[in-house]
Amino acid sequence: MLRREFLTATAGTTAAAVPILSTRPRRVGTSDVVELREGLDTLTALDARRGGHKALESAALSGARRALDLQQMAATQRIRQRLLSVAANYTATAAWSAIDARQSSRAEQHLDRALQLAGMARDGVVQLRVWNSYAMLAHQRQEHTKAVDAGYAAQAVGITRSDPLYASLAHARTSVSHAALGNRNAALRSLGHAEDALRKADPQEPRPSWTRFYSLSELAAITAIVRDQIGDSAAAEAASHRALSSIPDQFHRNRALATVRLALAQLHQGDIDQACTTASSVFVLMADYPIPGRIRSRLGDFYRDLITIAPATRIAQDWGDRFRSEWSRS
Repeated sequence: MLRREFLTATAGTTAAAVPILSTRPRRVGTSDVVELREGLDTLTALDARRGGHKALESAALSGARRALDLQQMAATQRIRQRLLSVAANYTATAAWSAIDARQSSRAEQHLDRALQLAGMARDGVVQLRVWNSYAMLAHQRQEHTKAVDAGYAAQAVGITRSDPLYASLAHARTSVSHAALGNRNAALRSLGHAEDALRKADPQEPRPSWTRFYSLSELAAITAIVRDQIGDSAAAEAASHRALSSIPDQFHRNRALATVRLALAQLHQGDIDQACTTASSVFVLMADYPIPGRIRSRLGDFYRDLITIAPATRIAQDWGDRFRSEWSRS
């Protein structure tokens, strides 16, 4: 029998329950796989609320170990393969948490392991998830050519041919990488492919919980990133507004990231006062949680651009004081 153990992520915040294996020998079947997947869903919901952090990463790795322990007692080969898939997903969740917390070395180790497990499980969805995360990690490291290659690897996974939502996600990620390299035409072409594919996707198709973040609102947020990077700041602002009008409230971290992008687009158009007001609202959005590393990094980008564009203004000085105060709080 499996029982749930709740891991305390931070004071006042409880992370997902990761099923714990009983010591009593038994045969492992479908119900065990289902329970482990429920633990994944809970971790995914926690990530959506507060972003990546060490306790979430540890809980995900614990879930992967549980899945592999259970795999040794699986009743059939089919159950063993499904448990390998679950272990790969838990490991990919740990990798994603490390990326969001900007812990790149740990993230890379987890991604390498997740890709190995996904290959053993013959699970194309997890493989695509891992390549998507590899692209994000490379982008974070400023290794934009590697990010493009990872995006193309995601596009090559077979699941993209049967489900256009996955194809759209892979093209969108590649678009960001092209934009970071300054390849305007390639970025817009990939973005167009992402839009075309997403229009064909059935939103009611059963998919893992980690994919719920990706929709028209998330594609609008990605469009804002691409447009701002290639110098179309007005289009980036419009895309950010579209994203924020439809990102579900429970996706606190994604709403905060889209808000920073809106602030950057406003700043790059010279609207200093509005940009500072918009950026400050991120602190309100994340008031109940420590600010994840990825948001902190984007806020740092905003501050650097702010003091470059308007170094001597009072509003820039006041915003800098607020930024340093919030940084120390996190």
